[in-house]
Amino acid sequence: MDQYHADLAWLENPEVFAVNRLEAHSDHRFYESREEADGGIMKLRQSLNGTWKFSYAPKPEQRKKDFYLPERSLGDFGEITVPGHIELQGYGKCQYINTMYPWEGHSELRPPHVDWDDNPVGSYVKEFETDAALKNKRLFLSFQGVESAFYVWVNGRFAGYSEDSFTPSEFEITDFVKDGVNRLAVEVYKRSSASWIEDQDFFRFSGIFRDVYLYAVPECHVRDIFVRPGVQEDLKTGELTVDLTLEGNTKGSVSAMLTDREGNTAAVWERMPAGENTFFAGRVPEVHLWSGEDAYLYTLTVILYDENGGIVEIVPQKLGFRRFEMKDRLMCLNGKRIVFRGINRHEFDVQRGRAVTEEDMIWDIRFMKRHNINAVRTCHYPNQSRWYELCDEYGIYLIDEANLESHGSWQKMGACEPSWNVPGSLPEWKECVVDRAKSMLERDKNHASVLIWSCGNESYAGEDILAMSKYFKERDPSRLVHYEGVFWNREFNETSDMESRMYAKPAEVEEYLNQEPEKPFILCEYMHAMGNSLGGMEKYTSLEDRYPMYQGGFIWDYVDQALMKADEDGVLHMAYGGDFDDRPTDYNFCGNGIVYADRTISPKAQEVKFLYQDLRLIPDACGVEIENRRLFTDTSDLEFIWLALRNGEPVHTERFCARVNPGEREYVSVPAPAFTEPGEYVYQVSAVKKKTELWADAGYETAFGESCRVIGAGGAGGGAGGAGADGAATGGASAGGADADRVGETCVGKNFVEEYHTDNDRLPFTVIHGDVNIGVKGNGFHIIFSKQEGGIVSLVYDGREWIGKIPMPVYWRATTDNDRGNKFSVSSAAWYGAGSFPLYDSKTCVVEEGEDSVRVAYTYRLPTVPETETEVVYEVDREGRIKTTAHYFGREGLPELPLFGMRFRISGTGGDFEWYGRGPEENYRDRNAGARLGIFKDTAADSVSRYLVPQECGNRTGIRWMKVTDGAGHSIRFTAQGRPFEGSVLPYTAEELEHATHVEELPQPRYTVVTILAAMRGVGGDDSWGAPVYPEYCVSGEHDITFSFVIGRD
Repeated sequence: MDQYHADLAWLENPEVFAVNRLEAHSDHRFYESREEADGGIMKLRQSLNGTWKFSYAPKPEQRKKDFYLPERSLGDFGEITVPGHIELQGYGKCQYINTMYPWEGHSELRPPHVDWDDNPVGSYVKEFETDAALKNKRLFLSFQGVESAFYVWVNGRFAGYSEDSFTPSEFEITDFVKDGVNRLAVEVYKRSSASWIEDQDFFRFSGIFRDVYLYAVPECHVRDIFVRPGVQEDLKTGELTVDLTLEGNTKGSVSAMLTDREGNTAAVWERMPAGENTFFAGRVPEVHLWSGEDAYLYTLTVILYDENGGIVEIVPQKLGFRRFEMKDRLMCLNGKRIVFRGINRHEFDVQRGRAVTEEDMIWDIRFMKRHNINAVRTCHYPNQSRWYELCDEYGIYLIDEANLESHGSWQKMGACEPSWNVPGSLPEWKECVVDRAKSMLERDKNHASVLIWSCGNESYAGEDILAMSKYFKERDPSRLVHYEGVFWNREFNETSDMESRMYAKPAEVEEYLNQEPEKPFILCEYMHAMGNSLGGMEKYTSLEDRYPMYQGGFIWDYVDQALMKADEDGVLHMAYGGDFDDRPTDYNFCGNGIVYADRTISPKAQEVKFLYQDLRLIPDACGVEIENRRLFTDTSDLEFIWLALRNGEPVHTERFCARVNPGEREYVSVPAPAFTEPGEYVYQVSAVKKKTELWADAGYETAFGESCRVIGAGGAGGGAGGAGADGAATGGASAGGADADRVGETCVGKNFVEEYHTDNDRLPFTVIHGDVNIGVKGNGFHIIFSKQEGGIVSLVYDGREWIGKIPMPVYWRATTDNDRGNKFSVSSAAWYGAGSFPLYDSKTCVVEEGEDSVRVAYTYRLPTVPETETEVVYEVDREGRIKTTAHYFGREGLPELPLFGMRFRISGTGGDFEWYGRGPEENYRDRNAGARLGIFKDTAADSVSRYLVPQECGNRTGIRWMKVTDGAGHSIRFTAQGRPFEGSVLPYTAEELEHATHVEELPQPRYTVVTILAAMRGVGGDDSWGAPVYPEYCVSGEHDITFSFVIGRD
């Protein structure tokens, strides 16, 4: 290998991954004076971010081969912004793909080769003059992230080559620069041998997408610092060892001082002789430990002096004292069993792709803290250095994952077939993957937030990955090592310190835990949150209390990977795989976030926040039981708000403080009055922050719990804290949802739901019998039933017509991503036909007129196999209220129902709706633990969840009543009878949602669709390619279903 001349053959040689690249080192900052250090401004660093000259070629032979020469004109070059992706700046094509390699179907390739006819090249040029502070010093060039391989020239001289897209690549260029203008040239190749081990589930970009800068170093410089803060078993005495690697003139001395967050001196090391390798250590009594709950950081300040005692360099290094270990087969932090309530996070922005900003990172970390997420897996590559600093500061646990994934080399169409897997045990790949482990560890080793090193993702197993694990353990015994891939090959089980799996079902997790295993269990990926998903999550979180060796998991994943793309009219829309004419692709499989791509919050986050909360609050009529599930901190940072609601309206509030120690529970009484007025009482308790913190303002709610009690005539089940009509008893991560909303279960709804009744027989009431229609008129209302059409054709209250289309029974929903993945869309197809083409015979219409009401019944035959029927009975009283009862006749052999209920299409848009039920966000029977009972308000338009592919959305469970108001202020009300219903108010029909593949394909809203349901199937979410919805959340087609509600004026 010639280190002085670039060679394209390196692109296909896995043994050549770095030429002239410096050894990886810590990501510390350094300064030449105290003033610079105090201000945090590195004068020795010069950013090269900004506008660069750029030329794009679709393949190497078309690139501008001489572009790096100083005399070469750049008149034929365009421009590009650094950092940024080539494909997002008008060059090449965006491509999203999951496990397949991007060239699948285009080229017949095997590792380590590339297609020379399809390997885009970006030629970058930046001209610069060095800042005054950098002159006459050793000068270095740092690339923080370049995808996937690149060559560097300075003033026409070859400076180096590097692979590994997600860790820094640095080159010394002291001898290459000159006074005046210098030319930096970088040639970036989209594909190289490295592409075979960068097969992550993301958009395939290329280019310089992280910061580029120059830096100079003083005469004596700390090239690397390795701080090892530990804690003795007493968890009180801190131990700090520090290794410095110095370069340059080491004839001077070194001093160091450790200070706590308040600026107090904790330890001092005075004027130690400097050497190429300098070591010092000390103890810190009564040390303040770091954790995600209390992210307490110390600062070690290292000062280098010259022979005359002058300051040469100052290095401030933040550090956290903690003890992370495997103890009695459990992962323990500071002596306590830790549970990861985690999430997988791709670096992604809807406009900039993986070129995320510090503002993005801060938004993300604040969101996570506010939603009780305590851990992140950096899937599947090291993130920007700033992310680790923020996690140290805010308190987030990290699994730091190496840039390694070769999914397509061993798993094809879901089957394990590792015949040509890389890296495997191939000797020619070993050094390059170990180098990736080294580059990550050496950069990130001083960050308290990093608890676990991960060898990579979905790359099968072998000697090469085992070598990565051994490197981690030898270089840094203070942390554990993770790798899920050994699940596929137990020969290499020692690679991972914990049992890690992806998408194991709760029963499979329990099966492992019940076998007295040697290793604790985590799910490095679970709850595939694609589209309308995340149902049944509590089945996983409930394992935390039952199995000590279950230590949590990481949801897949944090943010939708979608990009803004302009349509033919220049309007921007979110685009996913396939929208860029990219093939092969995995289409919208990139949309798995609990946050939308534009960083607005999806309704799925409501469930995550509740099930991950670290308090369990169980209130009743007299107070609340507080269980503090934190490991290290009491509840003195919180204020508690106890609230009593009667029929959804607040009637009493108490605020109090309580100090409950970690791991303990305490019942706190409140001076609440004795409630005797009949009604449904909901007792809610919120825990809110007393003071503003980094991630939340004072008053922000971190946890809540609730329970229900019924008081009144016939009020059974009225004990304090007893479950109410929909089983509402939510207090913590294992609390259930609206159990009695499920078909076949009973509730005490008659004790609180407004009863259908007639209490004014003096109101005018007229029944008009026609040949075709039955009219019912009264005080301010007029209703027309059609014997011919089979339903209500007109419903007028106070002059407002509410019927846009005859209300009919419904059985089918717009399919979710999970419905399609588990083929429920196929098995439920019969219900689409049943709802779209019911058979109605006017002879089955039965009209019964009484003194104070009229009853009209319709029977619909359904074209199912076997055939079945639904009967809908309307009973109108003198006030114009319509008691509606729908009865579905189950038949043996019929498939499960997506839903059963009634759908109303109301003319007009632009109004809103209000409901007393579970909210505020969309929720489903298997995703409503985090939805609380109350009165909420929304609009039809805002109820459309912005999943990448339109699908079933906007549902709420446990509804007692719902009021729909049009733009003119007219209202219609739907009131549950006997038991709550589910429902939604949307501007689209299920069919319109089903037929759209993008949000922008939905039609202009013309009406409001109100759906009132006896029950809807859950959404599921164990995975999105086959996992069924759990039986208790399904709706049987073989059993009868009956429910009632009342339609009336508000």
